[in-house]
Amino acid sequence: MRKHLRSFARDPAGNAIVEFALVMPLLLLLIVGSFELAIMLLVGGSLEAAVLAASRYGATGYEGGGVSREARIRQIIGERTFGLVDLDRATIETLVYPSFSDIGHPEPFTDANGNGRYDAGEPFVDTNGNGQWDRDMGRPGTGGACDVVLYVVTYDTGPITGLLQPIMGRITHRASVAVRNEPYGGTPC
Repeated sequence: MRKHLRSFARDPAGNAIVEFALVMPLLLLLIVGSFELAIMLLVGGSLEAAVLAASRYGATGYEGGGVSREARIRQIIGERTFGLVDLDRATIETLVYPSFSDIGHPEPFTDANGNGRYDAGEPFVDTNGNGQWDRDMGRPGTGGACDVVLYVVTYDTGPITGLLQPIMGRITHRASVAVRNEPYGGTPC
């Protein structure tokens, strides 16, 4: 019996099988990981391009064909992401600002107690018209002529195969662009 075990241990064909068994999981992980990374980059890049195309359409102020600007913007994002982004799970947000420098800024307020932050009851300017102080002064919508509009799309996804779920986890893609609407309707900027 020992004689047979020694001859089997010295057989080079057995070594190749063992080496293959050790290397194959790593090789498979590398191949699948490459595909997963490529798909994630494709989703991110197509989402960026889609938001840019949607903002270019939204800036024209055009509404035609029985479709609102908001609906057409959503359609453009869906078309430009090649079905990789589930629009039912994506968050599409358009915020209107008075100027580019106001993007991401809170509504102005009077700091009555001097603590550097807004406290309930302090007077503020309700720039977005919702009746409450907000950390972001943008108001929802696609704006009018010459308005500054910030387009933001957020999409949360995970790996396609699930094999890399423990390694990659959930990935949040976020694409945004700010544009000034054209002076449509005879309104000069």
